[in-house]
Amino acid sequence: MIKEKVIKDGMFPKVKCCLDALKAGVHKTHIVDGRVQHALLLEIFTEDGIGTQIVEKKLDLTASSTPS
Repeated sequence: MIKEKVIKDGMFPKVKCCLDALKAGVHKTHIVDGRVQHALLLEIFTEDGIGTQIVEKKLDLTASSTPS
């Protein structure tokens, strides 16, 4: 999305920091609008949240690659 310029301007450094954190071993990151009252609580403790969550991609290594 960065290469396609979907993520640009002010979001670029935020997403880059999230990606750097994921590469360093963090499993999940959140981008929230600090101008919204209680934004962090709403993001973490509500089902839908109000921000953007970026998570690491896990591969399913339990599935067999050979047909049965």
